[in-house]
Amino acid sequence: MIDQKITLKYAFATVGAVLFTWLLHEFTHWFTSELLGYEAIMRLNSVSPVAGQQQNKWHQIYISASGPIITLLQALFIFIVLKTKGWNKFIYPLLFVPLYMRILAGVMNVIKPNDEGRISEFLGTGLYTLSILVSLFLFLLVYKTAMKYNLSWKFNTSTTILIMIVSSLLILSDQFFKIRIL
Repeated sequence: MIDQKITLKYAFATVGAVLFTWLLHEFTHWFTSELLGYEAIMRLNSVSPVAGQQQNKWHQIYISASGPIITLLQALFIFIVLKTKGWNKFIYPLLFVPLYMRILAGVMNVIKPNDEGRISEFLGTGLYTLSILVSLFLFLLVYKTAMKYNLSWKFNTSTTILIMIVSSLLILSDQFFKIRIL
């Protein structure tokens, strides 16, 4: 039987996974912006060009794609680690958070197109196409891991709730306090 207890140590690992995933995602947007010659501002949940800068359409797409690409690579790396090295509940949130994050981003396309939504529109495939494909791929990785290690619905539900709470606090902190990181 593998360890699926929700302990304080696991909760802290989940908090760390949310912060790491979100900040890595946003840092990648920021880094890509800077690499393409745009001065950018990175906050907890967004990256934007300094006021007055106009990005060309292709650069906007590269910048939009960079965050989800690094998030997918993170999930794929953790999936491979869990598949080859065996179960480790403390790194499992690093696989689960990208799924939650990209599903949330896909749903938020209803309010304002972001990352995959902007790319899908640019490609002419509809607002939700790429979000759905990315989310399905990430769901497959989480599902295969959950099946391999016989993870309980209780463990995955608890993990989801922890991720929802921490990510909501992160997003709300960004909206209310506008914390600038870079």
